[in-house]
Amino acid sequence: MPSHDQTRLTDPVSRHPRPPFPEQDQDHPGSTEAMDPRPDHGEDTYRGHGLLTGRKALVTGGDSGIGRAVCLAFAREGADVVFTHLPEEAGEAEETTRLIRAADRTAVAVSCDIRNERACTDLVDRTVNELGGIDLLVNNAAYQMSQPEGIEAITTEQFDRVMKTNLYGMFWLTKAALAHMPRGASVINTSSVQGYRPSPHLLDYAMTKSAIISFTHSLARMLAKRGIRANAVAPGPVWTPLIPATMPDPTDFGEQSPLGRPAQPAEMAPAFVFLASDRASYITGEIVNATGGTPLP
Repeated sequence: MPSHDQTRLTDPVSRHPRPPFPEQDQDHPGSTEAMDPRPDHGEDTYRGHGLLTGRKALVTGGDSGIGRAVCLAFAREGADVVFTHLPEEAGEAEETTRLIRAADRTAVAVSCDIRNERACTDLVDRTVNELGGIDLLVNNAAYQMSQPEGIEAITTEQFDRVMKTNLYGMFWLTKAALAHMPRGASVINTSSVQGYRPSPHLLDYAMTKSAIISFTHSLARMLAKRGIRANAVAPGPVWTPLIPATMPDPTDFGEQSPLGRPAQPAEMAPAFVFLASDRASYITGEIVNATGGTPLP
């Protein structure tokens, strides 16, 4: 007869939908509601344990995908959250706001293009004014666009957008936030399996994800004496609006992972919560690889 604990186990292979998925194509930045299957951000499953009570968080790209899942989890753990979205993502941001407020926490959605340095410094100032400080910074916003035709298809405009969104914004926000962050604060960056195992059709995006790993390692050593930790999460394939909006054919997305499926955003959020919490007090300069079994260095 199985034990009580065994009856609660879940099979990671079959826990969430597996490809093939229905054919779907969206314009960037994509819509959660239009996705089939609909992504799971932990709306019905994430249970908080007070790990972030009283914390003040700034999360970029919090309108959908991993960012929304992180905002939800942070709020249910007791944190107040400021998060960013693009103007065209205002509808998505409303749902993230609703989820945070349903956890009885402060939610502030800010339309912000982090490719602009002034916008980044203003965003940090607004976070401090709205929340009374900042002690968690999650650099999650990113841009990608698949170019299977090769490097010749990557325009300078696309290259600039990828670099400024994924790297410049992270740099500017971290620099501005550190002026307000106390000892015990934490910076968490979102890298990717692409930072280690780059796909040819995501050449420019993969470059930035490698750079984020290096940035995190250097930043952690720089901030150690200040009592501030810096880590990153490197997801594998995750089912978010970015996929049908930037990939030519997402029907088989995620099947290459050993688990045979993409992650749901809800499966990434616990790694961010752990790194943000005091349970990770001796962890800095680390990259948490959440790849569904794809081995990384």
